Amino acid sequence: MTTDASPVPEPPVPGAVRGLLGRRVGVLVTVFFSLFLLSFAADMAVSDRPTGTKVAFLAVLAVYGVSYGFGVILFWNGTVTRKLALVGWLLLLFVVLLVIGGLPAMMLATYIIGPVSVMLPFRWAVGLSGALLAGLLVAMVATGEDLMGAWLGLLAITASVALMGRLMTVNRELFTARHELAAMAVSQERARVARDLHDVLGHSLTTITVKAGLARRILETDPTGVDRAVAEIADLERLSRQALTEVRATVSGYRKASLAAELAGANVALAAADIVADLPQAVDDVPPELQESFAYVVREGVTNVLRHSGASRCQIRLGPTWLEVRDNGVVQPGPAGNGLTGLRERLAAVGGTVEAGSAPGGGFLIRATVEAKK
Repeated sequence: MTTDASPVPEPPVPGAVRGLLGRRVGVLVTVFFSLFLLSFAADMAVSDRPTGTKVAFLAVLAVYGVSYGFGVILFWNGTVTRKLALVGWLLLLFVVLLVIGGLPAMMLATYIIGPVSVMLPFRWAVGLSGALLAGLLVAMVATGEDLMGAWLGLLAITASVALMGRLMTVNRELFTARHELAAMAVSQERARVARDLHDVLGHSLTTITVKAGLARRILETDPTGVDRAVAEIADLERLSRQALTEVRATVSGYRKASLAAELAGANVALAAADIVADLPQAVDDVPPELQESFAYVVREGVTNVLRHSGASRCQIRLGPTWLEVRDNGVVQPGPAGNGLTGLRERLAAVGGTVEAGSAPGGGFLIRATVEAKK
């Protein structure tokens, strides 16, 4: 709940929370406490006060009760400004009731303290309720009326309602936070699935396209190369099955990329595209906690080489905290695609960064770096 008096509504809360801690509770509590106004009306009606005083008191009390009931119900989820306006109006009516009925009517302050405690921020509730109690105490001393028992009762009610209001506010914030966390978790899972599917399908479909093109060229240019074409088509079948398995694993959240497997796959894909591959022979220098992230760098980098670069050579180098994918192709202008954006997100999760751009001497370079742990 905001602590500013500006007309800003409270943050939206799920319907279940509003039902538990919102307007419905406000209606029930308001109706219940409104019944106690009948006792004040009865006491005034049977008192020996002048008829005019009784009529005036009962009229103002009726307005007071209606304002309290409908005001709490209408402004329960309203802005702080409207709630303060309601409190000010109730306070004005309360002062009129004190003037007509005298200080013994001070218990009617409960109908101000209640809305203040459960509808306004806790610090405001304490301040306004404290000021009201202090004013009543000063009035008691000034008039010499001995109403300390009633005042102490009002103090106890104030403390109880203030704590109840604080508990309701905390519970409301807790439910809101849980709702927001659940929505955030769904959003993050969608982003993960989208990023992983891009990486899986982008690389797999690119490799399948390259191999399909190779098989077609073999059949078109070399009538005796049927066996080789059949082998390439068999590879296509294997790759498509592998892609299907990886998609299923991605959706279920069980897929783990392997750096060694990605390097082996890169070697096959680059060879099918007639691109000379200069790849590391081992990945032992890379810590296990970085191998999965670097595997995605290899996958995205090689996919870009196959798709866009027109390169004839691709080189991959790695170290304990870095990995480079370099080609000698043509640098494609334009903003970074989804693949590079996904890579930056993956590396950021392990404290790393990704740089992509023109390589010294020509070509394109992707470099992933993770800060070494001290």
